[in-house]
Amino acid sequence: MTETPNTYTKIPLRTGFFRSLIRWLAVSVVLLWLLAALILVSAKWIDPPTTAVHIQRRLQAWIHHTSYRERYKFVPLGQISPDLQHAVIAAEDAHFYQHHGFDWHEIQIAAQEDLEGQRTRGASTITQQLVKNLFFGTGRSVLRKGAEVTLVPVAEFVLGKQRILELYLNIVEWGPGVYGAEAACRYYDETARNVGRERAARLAAILPAPLKRRPERMNSYSSIILKRMGQMGW
Repeated sequence: MTETPNTYTKIPLRTGFFRSLIRWLAVSVVLLWLLAALILVSAKWIDPPTTAVHIQRRLQAWIHHTSYRERYKFVPLGQISPDLQHAVIAAEDAHFYQHHGFDWHEIQIAAQEDLEGQRTRGASTITQQLVKNLFFGTGRSVLRKGAEVTLVPVAEFVLGKQRILELYLNIVEWGPGVYGAEAACRYYDETARNVGRERAARLAAILPAPLKRRPERMNSYSSIILKRMGQMGW
């Protein structure tokens, strides 16, 4: 009499493997989140030596065998022209000092534009962009957005508005290999401390697409930014 294979013992083993895998993945996600939160806490006092975007660009250059020169110098907020600070806020996040990490009004407008197929602008705040630049690079995914949403309140609570602005202005990509206000102002052979109102508006205008835009071509958008600055009392 032949014995039939015992398949019942295989099912629990397979189930146990997947349960262990899910548990391992869950623990890994939690640990990575805690690491990111710890980095945000340390960023209150320590200037980031690099970011996910910096690393991403280096890898892209290596993969495609293209030359890459990185210019990144961190300077205190007090050494960045108020005109440049105001221009970036007017261009990127007009309600920066009013919201707590998310601009729900802009999110609602963007969602409505998505439904109508007429999306013309993003709704990410400076805090969201800071978190994205630090940890996630320029890629888009639902998982990335979910992690970003949970880290933004941590950044707001731990860092405060002035440090968030200081970090963002220093790490944001302003062109191929150009990171931060000090490096960006070299477009005009100036320091971030001395850049004037009109040039600041032109620099702020290239932030949505820094690899494609150049400040000298930003006549129309820089005029809009200057108008917003005036309306905001700057």
